[in-house]
Order: sequence, then C-alpha cells, then structure tokens
Amino acid sequence: MQQTSTVGTTKLDEPDLNRLKLRGVHHLALNTEDIKTTIDFYVEVLGMPLIHAMKIPAGVDRGNPPFQRIRHYFFDMGNDSLLAFFELPKGAKEKADRNSVAAMQHVSFSISPSQVDKLMSRLVDAGIDHMGPLESAPGTYSIYFYDPNGIRLEVSYQNCGGDQHVIAHFRMSRDQLLTELRTVTADEAWLARIAGI
Repeated sequence: MQQTSTVGTTKLDEPDLNRLKLRGVHHLALNTEDIKTTIDFYVEVLGMPLIHAMKIPAGVDRGNPPFQRIRHYFFDMGNDSLLAFFELPKGAKEKADRNSVAAMQHVSFSISPSQVDKLMSRLVDAGIDHMGPLESAPGTYSIYFYDPNGIRLEVSYQNCGGDQHVIAHFRMSRDQLLTELRTVTADEAWLARIAGI
C-alpha cells in the first residue's frame, strides 16, 4: 500500500523509526470492596491465577486510591498481562456508572475457540447470567457477563480455529478507516496523519 501524502517531512509509506510502539496491556487496575469474592470469581470461574498480593505502604501516593494500607492483588490474565484489584473500604466510594464519560465501560478478554465450552460451563456452574456467544464484530464472537463487583466483562474470539490474531483480524484498510473518520472531521491533514499509522 503505497501512499504519497506527507505529514511534516515524513512520507506515510516510510516507517517512522521514532514512533512509540507499546507491547500491549501490562496491567489493568480495577476496584473492589470484597477481595475474597473477587479472588473466588477470577481464580475459580475465569481461571486466572493470583500471582501477587500486597498492601500499599502507608503514606504512598502513586496513583493508588487515597486509602492507607489497602490490598492490591494481581491476577495473570494471559499473554503476559495482569489484571489488578485495589480493595477499597466498604462504602468508601459510590459505584461508578459504566455508561458515564471517564468510567470504564467493560473489559474484553481474548479466548481461543477451543476454550469457549469450558468457559460456558464455568459460568453456568457458578450461576452467572450471561449473553452469547453472539457476533459482536465481523467474524468476532463474544460472551458478556458481570463480575461480582458489577464490572461488565466480555470474552471474545475469532471463530477461525487455531491461533487468535486480534490485531490482524481487526485491522481495517486505510480506505475503510477514512470512510468512518470523515464523519469526525474534514481536516485532510489530520485524516492523513491518523489513517497513515
């Protein structure tokens, strides 16, 4: 795909050697009021091993919730990524509305098609209401449910068997991206910069 548009002095068809490239999710930090119930759900139902358990040292403020000595536990969610929970004191904060701006709407975990039946059995055995599998995007299927904290979860897979290549599967062509992005703005310099990534 050759592109001759330029942004600044960089042609879009040339690799940007200075571009920051992240590896994926290191950890996602969420909140709970009941770490025991949270552990039971993530270990027993979703099969995520608890791999690290600590309390935030007194007087530490590095982005953690503003409470002293609270638990901060980490689960292995696969693919070299972690899911973490802070345990807030009961009633310390109002529950978030997942459909509000600046609130997390849901988390989607990736699963291979061979594991879907096992997940469905665990959800049924645990009495967890769920929706799906249903086609959530072209060629992608998802199962939706809530964790004990009211966090909406999704488990997604491509129904192609074998390895799941999420990025390769979801990547749109530049023209497809531009069709949608033109509903945001007519600024061609911005469009060329964003769709050229």
